[in-house]
Amino acid sequence: QVQLVESGGGLVQPGGSLRLSCAASGFTLDYYAIGWFRQAPGKEREGVSCISSSDGSTYYADSVKGRFTISRDSAKNTMYLQMNSLKPEDTAVYYCAADPLEWTIATMKFNPSWYDYWGRGTQVTVSS
Repeated sequence: QVQLVESGGGLVQPGGSLRLSCAASGFTLDYYAIGWFRQAPGKEREGVSCISSSDGSTYYADSVKGRFTISRDSAKNTMYLQMNSLKPEDTAVYYCAADPLEWTIATMKFNPSWYDYWGRGTQVTVSS
């Protein structure tokens, strides 16, 4: 049974850091396209960062580039999102996602409809 479980969310002050984890079971992360998404109240779910299954390349949304880092640990079958210099606008529920197929079109990598498997999400709140 394919399962993704996020953890690591919480309340942090602006400028602070958090590391989100996403533990996978029932499949091997290394062979899947994987990504992090977020959804703020009243807004659509948006792509934050992802890793290609073919060559391990990483991609970031412009809004988080230089502040967030995506990674995965093959031994633990877990992916991470290190978030630094957090801003109030980063407040959202963060989801990890995975799909066995690599994106056929580059723009699909940040399209939630591409991904078949999702975690339940973890809340990140950036506030003073």
